[in-house]
Amino acid sequence: MKAFISDIHSNLEALQAVLSDAQSQGATEFYCLGDIVGYGPNPRECIDLVKDCRVCLLGNHDQGAMFNPEGFNSPAAKAIFWTRTQLESSEEGNAARFEFLSELPRHYREEPFLFVHGSPRDPLNEYVFPEDIHNDRKMEKLFSLVDRYCFQGHTHVPGIFTETRNFYSPDEINYQWTLKDEKTMVNIGSVGQPRDGNWQACYVLMDEMNLLFRRVEYDVNQTVEKIYGISDLDDFLGDRLREGR
Repeated sequence: MKAFISDIHSNLEALQAVLSDAQSQGATEFYCLGDIVGYGPNPRECIDLVKDCRVCLLGNHDQGAMFNPEGFNSPAAKAIFWTRTQLESSEEGNAARFEFLSELPRHYREEPFLFVHGSPRDPLNEYVFPEDIHNDRKMEKLFSLVDRYCFQGHTHVPGIFTETRNFYSPDEINYQWTLKDEKTMVNIGSVGQPRDGNWQACYVLMDEMNLLFRRVEYDVNQTVEKIYGISDLDDFLGDRLREGR
């Protein structure tokens, strides 16, 4: 069984809870679709935990931690610069962590699956939101780049996009979906900072062609208090964790 995780954003408590839950469900292969760091208080520990994933992709925040962030709002940029200081300090293991981030690919193919952080057109930066199903031109282009199935993150909003211009949130499909012949894009949601109104960490399990969206409780207050204790991390980054926004 495979487990797909994304958008951890340095939230150690959420990542630990998700990894434990996935293993308890029988997952043996892990795929991380990027944004290991950014926003949260534990970038080094989160990098260390995802190093053993079968596949790990580069996210825009991961790239921002190595280079100057582009298109980031003020709290996000400030958090990235703080993250960089954590990875550039003299702490043991930081050189290996930086090297790990620098070698992450932007996409990965494992037929019939394509894995990206953002979208098939722009694997690093393009958002695909639920309302995009009404943008025929955008969706037509995106699906033209998908051979059969694409897994992605980036928006922190989980759900299923079909080539027939439908979007299904997990609660609309009882958190289950079977991949069929129709081209499909799957947003696996966010481990460390959900934005669909549900604060619980989100990830996806796959057994053959059957998908299961999982929501996992974790000690969100512990993560929030860590953020509050770091002056370079805006309190808003903690507040939103409790709201799933």
